[in-house]
Amino acid sequence: MALKRRNRVEATFSMSSMTDLVFLLLLFFVMASTMSSPNDIKINLPQARAKTNTKQVVAKVFVDNLGGYSVALGREKPVAINAEDLELYLSSVQQQDSTMYIALHADEDIAYKEVVRVLDIANEHKMKLVIATKK
Repeated sequence: MALKRRNRVEATFSMSSMTDLVFLLLLFFVMASTMSSPNDIKINLPQARAKTNTKQVVAKVFVDNLGGYSVALGREKPVAINAEDLELYLSSVQQQDSTMYIALHADEDIAYKEVVRVLDIANEHKMKLVIATKK
């Protein structure tokens, strides 16, 4: 009597598990490389939909494409100011409210040293700074 096997064993290799592993490794390395930033400046980034108990005053510093500075407190209109008086203005505003954030609105075509000047002022006086960008 001849008995037949119902299940046949195939001698093929399934690549689906290997491709899953490769994609997981690729995803891991892409995410790990975007999280490492070896030489960045420490700044406080804004958080969306965060509720705070204290009233936060926002001082806005505008740097136009010619390197000129303007400052505004809250919703006021920006007032032109020179680079030497910028530090005095920001330190006087910080003395009024120590929970103040500085929002830096810098034109994309200006020299990098103009942005670093504002970052240095904020760092010296221990101010919180956010850099405003377009969506």
